[in-house]
Parts: sequence; structure tokens; C-alpha cells
Amino acid sequence: MVRQAAIPLGGRLLGQVIVPDDPDYIAIEIRRMIGEGAQLVLVTGGMSVDPDDVTPAGIKAAGADVAFYGAPVLPGSMFMLAHIGNVPVCGLPGCVMFNRTTILDLILPRIFAGERVGRREIAALGHGGLCEECDVCRYPSCSFGKTSY
Repeated sequence: MVRQAAIPLGGRLLGQVIVPDDPDYIAIEIRRMIGEGAQLVLVTGGMSVDPDDVTPAGIKAAGADVAFYGAPVLPGSMFMLAHIGNVPVCGLPGCVMFNRTTILDLILPRIFAGERVGRREIAALGHGGLCEECDVCRYPSCSFGKTSY
């Protein structure tokens, strides 16, 4: 699911790398991807507040400026958005690999539109930020992620 997330928006996959659960390796690969021309980096791995989950530390170690870590959205509350220069780096919670609709569906279109999403926009997602996981998914024609700002 993650591989396919950007394709409908005009994105293409430059590569996929699996690294050890080590912030230094994560940082090296993020910087390498950007060096090879990536205009968006999606990072999967441990995104919870558990100290053993080092993906957020790896994103920070890459030199990223963290816009926010955590969102009032389910599924997807442990999402992180950071930037290295103008390149968005998204720390993806595990739900994006298993749930039909997540915060990634709310954020990616805005990133592809060139919007620099910040705390204010994320806080507004709390209004309608609960996916009801309907048997027949009608996203985006539902209340998931509908904001009032």
C-alpha cells in the first residue's frame, strides 16, 4: 500500500531500502535518497513513543526539521512530518501498511500540491479525524479528515 500511495498523485518510486533498526543507518539512507533526487521520502518503521522505536531519531539525525510528530487522526496518530530543505520526510506509522485509509491519504495530496503542512493544519484534522473503516470505503466522500479551517 505504501508503494502505491504516491502514484495516483503523479509520484514515482525511486527506490526502497531496508536498513537495520539504527538511527544512523536510517539517516544515511534518507540523505542518500534526497541526494539521488527524491522530492519526498517516506520512512516506515517504529514510530511509537517506545524508546526502542528509533525511526523518529533517524529522521532527526538526517538533519530534518520536524514540523510535527503526532496527529489527532486515527488511523495514523503517530505520523511525523519533517523537512530537509524543501524535501518532505514522512515518518509513517504501521497503520499505513494495513488500513485502507489513513492520515497518509490526508497529507500526501497536500504535499503534492506544494503545501507546507504545519501544526495548525494538523490540529484542524482533529475535526473528522476518525476513520470509521466502513465495509465499503467511500473516501474521500466521507467525514474522515474534513476540517473546519
